[in-house]
Amino acid sequence: MEKTSRRVGPGARLALLLPAGVALLAGLDAALTLLGLPAPVELDRLPDVHGPLMVLGFVGTLVALERAVALAPATSAERARPWAWAAPLLLGVGGLLLISPAPLAAGRACLVAGSAVLVALYGAAWGRRADPAIAIQGLGALGALGGATLWAAGVPVPALAPWLVAFLVLTIVGERLELMRIVPLPALAERGLLVASLAVVGGAALALLWPGVGTAVLGAALVGTVALLVRFDVARRTVRGHGLPRFMAVAMLGAFAWLAVAGAIWLVGGPVSSGVRYDAVLHAVFLGFVMSMVMAHAPVILPAVLRRPLPYRPVMYGPLALLHATLVLRLLVGDARDVPWAVQAGGVGNVVAVLAFVVVAATSVLRGAPARPARPQAAPVGDGVTRTGDVADTVDVAGAQLEVVA
Repeated sequence: MEKTSRRVGPGARLALLLPAGVALLAGLDAALTLLGLPAPVELDRLPDVHGPLMVLGFVGTLVALERAVALAPATSAERARPWAWAAPLLLGVGGLLLISPAPLAAGRACLVAGSAVLVALYGAAWGRRADPAIAIQGLGALGALGGATLWAAGVPVPALAPWLVAFLVLTIVGERLELMRIVPLPALAERGLLVASLAVVGGAALALLWPGVGTAVLGAALVGTVALLVRFDVARRTVRGHGLPRFMAVAMLGAFAWLAVAGAIWLVGGPVSSGVRYDAVLHAVFLGFVMSMVMAHAPVILPAVLRRPLPYRPVMYGPLALLHATLVLRLLVGDARDVPWAVQAGGVGNVVAVLAFVVVAATSVLRGAPARPARPQAAPVGDGVTRTGDVADTVDVAGAQLEVVA
């Protein structure tokens, strides 16, 4: 295990992570252009690749890198999987090619190949431990592969948006299911999330042929997923704590609310491919749900991947609050009432919130862990959850701290 870790150490992992950072910055630049505002960099095709760049080039690379780390050999007897690192490499390179002068087909091909390796990663994870959480994340990876393949075949981004939504939502739902097991979890919760996840993928597939039926199924599945998460997720308990667990819980509960908004729009309003409803449903998912979850889990996932601590600091609430406040302005004022200035102002606020969190996180890493006063020992209220591979997250609800062991 140590030999494998040295082959792909923190420096190499950081190199695999950098393309995701470039994709994020390019995607935010494209967001300003799509809002009709001046952007630091003007590239003709950047607005056209905004969606796949953010979903597959940015988030996809993060997910693939975390999964490759988690699949490092757990014992000396387990064989290494060097091919696993091809997933973040291909997705990262694909994102870079999308914003380069290279033919667009080259970037699309890399995204398809990277998504295919990501599916194989979940297959390997299933072989190690057959588990509903892995199955749900694997379904999400199929959403990534379906979306990338459809885009490579020339399908417009609005038509393949349900596939990209399936990828992001199911990846996060599977991760949350693993952490929900901190406390005893009824079998109904796992079965319900698995059924809802199958419905998400089914709705995305149906939306290609029968958009009205498909988006209704997809919307209902998203609303049902939110209902199960709100009912069973540990965030309902940890929000009453303090420190990092409370921050994570606040971010997650806000994310659940935005996912419910997106599901309701699809369920009630039907298919959308342009205009204010299209803007609302996509950004409710990609910003309200996904970016909130990224902020919530960054202090856990990044240290596990890079072996460098990202200490929690209360200032992290600033970008999180700004993200949700500007989303309210953009979606519930701008889109709902068709007020263009509110859409633009909210969109700029969204960009600032994401960049602010990056700055806060980087500063926290450089400053290191803050000094903590000694506290009396207490019997834990909740304990351990083990993630796949060599990454373990332990949540101590009583002590309100979260420890990452990589």
